[in-house]
Amino acid sequence: MSPRRILDILGAVELATLVLMLGNIVTVHQPEVSRVLGPVHGLAYTATVIAAVLLMGGRHRIWLLALIPGIGGLLAARAASPPSSRREDQAYL
Repeated sequence: MSPRRILDILGAVELATLVLMLGNIVTVHQPEVSRVLGPVHGLAYTATVIAAVLLMGGRHRIWLLALIPGIGGLLAARAASPPSSRREDQAYL
């Protein structure tokens, strides 16, 4: 599995848990949901940062981006992709 794919998955889980937690707080505020999603989000955030550090390949920008809560994992995944594939992605946009 490529480093970008790993960070994509972890970043998506981190963002989804954050959105669900905030949605719970804004709407019904069920303590049980917060009790479950809080640790899951914390674990996803920590896993994203650790994966970014391990997969950074000498580039500090990747793990620094991973430190941003919520979208940091997705930003780090985008920065972790090889330069050639990023150019190909942009060619189709």
